[in-house]
Amino acid sequence: EGRVEVYHAGKWGTICDDQWDDRDAEVVCRQLGLRGNPKALSWAHFGQGSGPILLDEVQCSGNELSLDQCKKSDWGQQNCDHIEDAGVSCDPFTGTDLQLFAKGTVRLAGGRSPSEGRVEVYYNGDWGTVCDDGWTDRGAQVVCRQL
Repeated sequence: EGRVEVYHAGKWGTICDDQWDDRDAEVVCRQLGLRGNPKALSWAHFGQGSGPILLDEVQCSGNELSLDQCKKSDWGQQNCDHIEDAGVSCDPFTGTDLQLFAKGTVRLAGGRSPSEGRVEVYYNGDWGTVCDDGWTDRGAQVVCRQL
Protein backbone atom coordinates (compact mmCIF):
# COMPACT_ATOMS: atom_id res chain seq x y z
CA GLU A 1 0.00 0.00 0.00
CA GLY A 2 1.08 3.55 -0.56
CA ARG A 3 0.92 6.63 -2.73
CA VAL A 4 0.71 5.70 -6.41
CA GLU A 5 3.50 7.12 -8.53
CA VAL A 6 4.08 6.61 -12.23
CA TYR A 7 7.17 7.02 -14.39
CA HIS A 8 6.76 8.95 -17.64
CA ALA A 9 9.18 10.87 -19.88
CA GLY A 10 12.07 10.30 -17.49
CA LYS A 11 10.26 11.52 -14.36
CA TRP A 12 8.37 10.03 -11.44
CA GLY A 13 5.12 11.75 -10.55
CA THR A 14 1.87 11.29 -8.72
CA ILE A 15 -1.74 10.72 -9.79
CA CYS A 16 -4.55 13.10 -8.86
CA ASP A 17 -7.47 11.48 -7.02
CA ASP A 18 -10.20 12.99 -9.24
CA GLN A 19 -12.43 10.03 -10.31
CA TRP A 20 -10.08 7.68 -8.35
CA ASP A 21 -11.95 4.56 -7.17
CA ASP A 22 -11.54 0.87 -6.36
CA ARG A 23 -11.58 -0.10 -10.06
CA ASP A 24 -8.47 2.03 -10.55
CA ALA A 25 -6.91 0.44 -7.47
CA GLU A 26 -7.66 -3.02 -8.90
CA VAL A 27 -5.65 -2.17 -12.02
CA VAL A 28 -2.74 -0.78 -9.97
CA CYS A 29 -2.62 -3.92 -7.82
CA ARG A 30 -2.75 -6.13 -10.94
CA GLN A 31 -0.01 -4.08 -12.63
CA LEU A 32 2.20 -4.50 -9.56
CA GLY A 33 1.50 -8.25 -9.42
CA LEU A 34 -0.22 -7.94 -6.04
CA ARG A 35 -3.33 -9.86 -5.11
CA GLY A 36 -5.66 -8.70 -2.42
CA ASN A 37 -8.61 -6.48 -1.75
CA PRO A 38 -7.94 -3.35 -3.83
CA LYS A 39 -8.92 -0.11 -2.12
CA ALA A 40 -8.53 3.37 -3.54
CA LEU A 41 -7.42 6.04 -1.09
CA SER A 42 -7.71 9.77 -1.70
CA TRP A 43 -6.60 13.08 -0.25
CA ALA A 44 -2.92 12.15 0.06
CA HIS A 45 -3.75 9.38 2.53
CA PHE A 46 -0.12 8.19 2.36
CA GLY A 47 1.35 11.68 2.32
CA GLN A 48 1.86 14.26 -0.36
CA GLY A 49 4.29 13.55 -3.14
CA SER A 50 6.68 15.98 -4.75
CA GLY A 51 7.47 16.70 -8.34
CA PRO A 52 4.96 16.64 -11.16
CA ILE A 53 1.38 15.39 -10.98
CA LEU A 54 1.41 13.28 -14.12
CA LEU A 55 -2.13 11.88 -14.38
CA ASP A 56 -5.65 13.07 -13.60
CA GLU A 57 -9.19 11.84 -14.22
CA VAL A 58 -8.14 8.16 -14.31
CA GLN A 59 -11.20 6.02 -15.02
CA CYS A 60 -10.46 2.29 -15.29
CA SER A 61 -13.12 -0.35 -15.83
CA GLY A 62 -11.14 -2.67 -13.55
CA ASN A 63 -10.26 -5.18 -16.29
CA GLU A 64 -7.20 -3.40 -17.70
CA LEU A 65 -3.72 -4.83 -17.24
CA SER A 66 -2.12 -1.43 -16.62
CA LEU A 67 -3.04 2.21 -16.05
CA ASP A 68 -1.88 2.95 -19.61
CA GLN A 69 -5.00 1.15 -20.88
CA CYS A 70 -7.42 3.21 -18.74
CA LYS A 71 -9.27 6.33 -19.77
CA LYS A 72 -7.34 9.31 -18.34
CA SER A 73 -6.21 12.85 -18.99
CA ASP A 74 -3.21 13.45 -21.20
CA TRP A 75 0.13 13.11 -19.41
CA GLY A 76 0.78 16.20 -17.30
CA GLN A 77 -2.67 17.69 -17.92
CA GLN A 78 -4.23 18.17 -14.49
CA ASN A 79 -5.88 20.71 -12.20
CA CYS A 80 -4.76 19.34 -8.84
CA ASP A 81 -2.42 19.90 -5.92
CA HIS A 82 -0.46 17.23 -4.05
CA ILE A 83 -3.12 17.20 -1.30
CA GLU A 84 -5.09 15.17 -3.88
CA ASP A 85 -2.44 12.49 -4.46
CA ALA A 86 -4.01 9.07 -5.05
CA GLY A 87 -3.12 6.02 -3.01
CA VAL A 88 -3.85 2.29 -3.10
CA SER A 89 -4.00 -0.61 -0.69
CA CYS A 90 -3.66 -4.11 -2.15
CA ASP A 91 -3.77 -5.71 1.31
CA PRO A 92 -4.85 -9.37 1.11
CA PHE A 93 -5.99 -9.24 4.74
CA THR A 94 -8.64 -6.55 4.46
CA GLY A 95 -12.28 -7.43 4.66
CA THR A 96 -14.11 -10.17 6.50
CA ASP A 97 -12.15 -13.14 5.18
CA LEU A 98 -9.39 -12.75 7.76
CA GLN A 99 -11.86 -12.21 10.57
CA LEU A 100 -13.54 -15.50 9.65
CA PHE A 101 -10.40 -17.56 10.26
CA ALA A 102 -8.42 -15.46 12.72
CA LYS A 103 -9.75 -17.22 15.81
CA GLY A 104 -9.74 -20.82 14.64
CA THR A 105 -7.48 -23.49 13.24
CA VAL A 106 -8.27 -24.47 9.66
CA ARG A 107 -8.04 -27.87 7.96
CA LEU A 108 -9.11 -29.44 4.68
CA ALA A 109 -11.14 -32.66 4.87
CA GLY A 110 -12.53 -35.14 2.35
CA GLY A 111 -10.28 -34.18 -0.55
CA ARG A 112 -8.32 -36.46 -2.86
CA SER A 113 -5.07 -34.92 -1.60
CA PRO A 114 -3.92 -32.92 1.43
CA SER A 115 -4.09 -29.71 -0.64
CA GLU A 116 -7.83 -29.84 -1.40
CA GLY A 117 -11.08 -30.53 0.38
CA ARG A 118 -13.89 -29.15 2.47
CA VAL A 119 -12.84 -26.21 4.67
CA GLU A 120 -13.27 -26.94 8.37
CA VAL A 121 -12.55 -24.62 11.29
CA TYR A 122 -11.79 -25.62 14.89
CA TYR A 123 -13.62 -23.30 17.23
CA ASN A 124 -14.72 -23.68 20.87
CA GLY A 125 -13.54 -27.28 21.01
CA ASP A 126 -15.29 -28.52 17.86
CA TRP A 127 -14.59 -28.83 14.14
CA GLY A 128 -17.22 -27.31 11.87
CA THR A 129 -17.68 -26.52 8.21
CA VAL A 130 -17.78 -23.12 6.53
CA CYS A 131 -20.94 -22.14 4.65
CA ASP A 132 -20.31 -21.12 1.04
CA ASP A 133 -22.58 -18.05 1.14
CA GLY A 134 -20.36 -15.22 -0.03
CA TRP A 135 -17.41 -17.60 -0.47
CA THR A 136 -14.91 -16.22 -2.98
CA ASP A 137 -11.38 -16.85 -4.22
CA ARG A 138 -10.22 -14.37 -1.55
CA GLY A 139 -11.52 -16.68 1.17
CA ALA A 140 -9.74 -19.60 -0.45
CA GLN A 141 -6.52 -17.55 -0.64
CA VAL A 142 -6.71 -16.85 3.08
CA VAL A 143 -7.23 -20.54 3.87
CA CYS A 144 -4.35 -21.60 1.61
CA ARG A 145 -2.07 -18.99 3.12
CA GLN A 146 -3.01 -20.09 6.63
CA LEU A 147 -2.33 -23.73 5.76
